[in-house]
Amino acid sequence: QVQLVESGGGSVQAGGSLRLSCAAFGYIDSNYRMGWFRQAPGKEREGVAAIYTTTGSTYYTDYTDSVKGRFTISQDNAKKTVYLQMNSLKPEDTGRYYCAAGPLVYGVRWYQSDKYAHWGQGTQVTVSS
Repeated sequence: QVQLVESGGGSVQAGGSLRLSCAAFGYIDSNYRMGWFRQAPGKEREGVAAIYTTTGSTYYTDYTDSVKGRFTISQDNAKKTVYLQMNSLKPEDTGRYYCAAGPLVYGVRWYQSDKYAHWGQGTQVTVSS
């Protein structure tokens, strides 16, 4: 049984920073991709960033266009934790942020939320102007 637990959300002013953490409990195959998604009120869940490795030493990352240059996803295998460093936050970054884990499958895009098998409960991020 895999459990993902997010933390680090909060309320900040525009231009501020937050670091989200996602701790994984249970076995997650090394051939899995870890992703961060967010959902704002009245909007669909969208992919924010994802990270995976096929070698255990080289990590590949993906980002949605709106966060490129501001957000950084990273992974600490020893701690079984994935991070999302968010800088220069904007009001439009407001939403509930979810951590997810899913198998790497050829042809599956990182932002396809229905392809992730495990989800956390989410952590709220609110950015005020």
